[in-house]
Amino acid sequence: MMSKLRKAQTMVEYILIVALIAIALIGVFTAVAKAIGKKAAGAAAALSTSEGEAATTEVNNISKDNIKSLGED
Repeated sequence: MMSKLRKAQTMVEYILIVALIAIALIGVFTAVAKAIGKKAAGAAAALSTSEGEAATTEVNNISKDNIKSLGED
């Protein structure tokens, strides 16, 4: 009986760890998304001024809501 309870407890612990890692990764992605966008906009500006300006405008319009809905279509 105790063996089954111990296995269930271990599984719950693993699930909690995976959930915490996923939440942390979402937070990290949210924090660096704007920085990555700025670097890409800078590269676009080096190739074409008008495209670079458009990309910079789009980067400045990035919000947390946009990032949270990336996987939704």
